[in-house]
Amino acid sequence: MSLVSDAIWAASPTTTRGQPTPLSSDPKGERIAYASGKSIFLRSIDNPSVSKQYTQHTAQTTVARFSPSGFYVASGDVSGAVKIWDCAGEGATKGDYHIIAGRINDIAWDGDSQRIIAVGDGKERFGHCITADSGNSVGEISGHSQQINSVSIRQQRPLRAVTGSDDSSLVFYHGAPFKFNTSLREQHNRFVFGTAFSPDGLLFASVGADKRIWLYDGKTGEAKGQIGEGVHTGSIFGISWAKDSKKFVTASADQTVRIWDPEAGKAIQTWRMGEEGVVSIPDQQVGVVWPTGRSDGLIVSVDLEGNLNYLVDGNPKPTKVVRGHQKNITSAGISGSTFATGSYDGRVLAWDVSTGLADKVEGASHSNYVAGITAADSKSQAELYTVGWDDTLRSISVPNKIFTGEASELGFQPKGIASTGDVTLVASADSIAVYSKGSKASLLSVKYAATSIAAHGSTVAVGGDDKLVHIYTLSGTELKETGTELRRATAAISAVAFSASGSKLAFGASNGKIYAYEAGGDWKIITDRWSAHTARITCLAWDESEKYAASGSLDTNVMVWSVEDPGKRIKALNAHKDGVTGVAWEKATKVLSAGGDASIKVWTVKA
Repeated sequence: MSLVSDAIWAASPTTTRGQPTPLSSDPKGERIAYASGKSIFLRSIDNPSVSKQYTQHTAQTTVARFSPSGFYVASGDVSGAVKIWDCAGEGATKGDYHIIAGRINDIAWDGDSQRIIAVGDGKERFGHCITADSGNSVGEISGHSQQINSVSIRQQRPLRAVTGSDDSSLVFYHGAPFKFNTSLREQHNRFVFGTAFSPDGLLFASVGADKRIWLYDGKTGEAKGQIGEGVHTGSIFGISWAKDSKKFVTASADQTVRIWDPEAGKAIQTWRMGEEGVVSIPDQQVGVVWPTGRSDGLIVSVDLEGNLNYLVDGNPKPTKVVRGHQKNITSAGISGSTFATGSYDGRVLAWDVSTGLADKVEGASHSNYVAGITAADSKSQAELYTVGWDDTLRSISVPNKIFTGEASELGFQPKGIASTGDVTLVASADSIAVYSKGSKASLLSVKYAATSIAAHGSTVAVGGDDKLVHIYTLSGTELKETGTELRRATAAISAVAFSASGSKLAFGASNGKIYAYEAGGDWKIITDRWSAHTARITCLAWDESEKYAASGSLDTNVMVWSVEDPGKRIKALNAHKDGVTGVAWEKATKVLSAGGDASIKVWTVKA
């Protein structure tokens, strides 16, 4: 048996307010590349649930650019490293170069896919020109006094390049080797955020925080004039040209994306995100790409929340919005074919397992860390319960994808959540609270610090930092101690899970060992041999047949264990950078996992 990667439901691009978020598309217009967390994602435009993840960066990534040949990607991170890697095959790293002593803000390829210029916020220099295959220097980037935000290279001979900087100037270079030609200081009076040569090389344009758009001659670098004065009412963060060089598109903090005709000097199409007449900061448009090689004229923009908006000419609203998490996923739960995930920043998403697309759960969400998600046990309606470190318990209607009712104030920090019948149980550092219909019904104080909780029928299992799993029974809304304690673990308990029928219980400890028991009666141990993880177990889930259990751990691995053959295991190594935080079974052979890289992976158990 083996675990085979079936799909990656990618994280959203990492965005920073007041900074551009670069998007790049491959020459065929099939995929877009962006940076998220410490990873780079290459995502199919037409089928966003298909993506590739590159994880060789060790620091927060900032930018990824496809080469004009379509075979390589150059990506940069905050440490100043640029990596060149193969995006057509296995994703092998071809080059790893240290460019500057600071954040890489942008990268540009020349037309032959041989040279790259990487720019950013360095100490002794703000950028450098190198050959992609060997890292040899092919010129120098000079003439700026503050960090460089963007760079663009003319795709024809004679080679030209332009950089835009926080010092409100542009520098025009002749190449190759690239050297300083002129400094353009008159055009912008605030940060320059975007520069772009037209695909035919006749013009280049610059945009910035002063809401201005300037056009220049692509060969000489002379300023030709400004267009659209006063149209954008916020900083312009991104610019991208159409493949015919007759139009370009800009994205701005005023929540709009606009198509411009440089000949006529005016905007010919405008999309405004968010509600009419309402200022909404999450709807600020911080990046845009006009993928070449497509016939439908699709434009993809990214907003401050990281959502990818698909814009098509003639449609006033986005035809599709692709959502995801930007921060590490901290908890997950499944209800039917809906996989719900909550992240560090309080965002809760509901994923449709069949399509791999997420919907935001509307209504009053958590304001920070989502500590637990559990499916309601009641047969009447599909509901999920969530707890967060804003110390509230909330409920979600699964079909409507909306938070329902009032949030219940817990008055303590939740460690875990479980649901059985019409009752929800929340564990805290010194007690277990029982909630019924949204209000607190009872509270049981405990002498240990509870770390995790699971419930089935009237049996409740609570894992503690005293290395024990304590068993309670629930009568109505009262918890009663049974005196049963499962004492096999050699470290603090970190996860507990009942199987679907409640006949088996698995629990994991913070040293990476997992134990399985027959639930009820005299609590016989099934196995204590599930011990291949090397760090804390964060999540456990049983399949429907109760023959297999899946586990996720801080050691980044997902494993599936067998009850019948305890020594056997199948594993997905490095499933999630920064650890696995949620696992669930969907159907008999599909495992879903969520993790610290803010993405969700789908695994198929192959016999």
